[in-house]
Amino acid sequence: MICDECQALYEEVGDRVREGKVFAKVRRTDDRLACRARDVESEAYYVARVDDSHKKVWVGLFTPDRWLSESIEADLMFRGDKIEELLEEELTDQGLEVQLPIEHFRDDKKYYVFRSPLVLPPNEVLDGEKMIDRVTRTLLAYEATFRELGDMSPKDAV
Repeated sequence: MICDECQALYEEVGDRVREGKVFAKVRRTDDRLACRARDVESEAYYVARVDDSHKKVWVGLFTPDRWLSESIEADLMFRGDKIEELLEEELTDQGLEVQLPIEHFRDDKKYYVFRSPLVLPPNEVLDGEKMIDRVTRTLLAYEATFRELGDMSPKDAV
């Protein structure tokens, strides 16, 4: 069962990211907020998930498609960009002056994951305005960062 603070966080962030109309679909489950990538042929979701300690929210991109993950990696290597720097630029555009590390791995459910932790400051609550705002802006920054990489952008019509 979902805790009240997690539910409030997911619902408020979901409402806010829907306003941007950058995701194909936004839905909340008991353990995460999942935002379907728009105009991507592969299954790909931007996710916000509160960790078990309720002291951190993981924000990231999840896909079961190995080719999509590899196309993102290849694009980064070809362009010579560091993913953390690209995310930092988009976070700045969103009004957040933070640097976030990005973990990239394949999880136990066979999803390829790019994710960053948002740590809850000791003087804040999980469903407070500041945390809701940070999670919202980070999800939007993730979408803007990855939209331009690999096979994440829509194909041109022939």
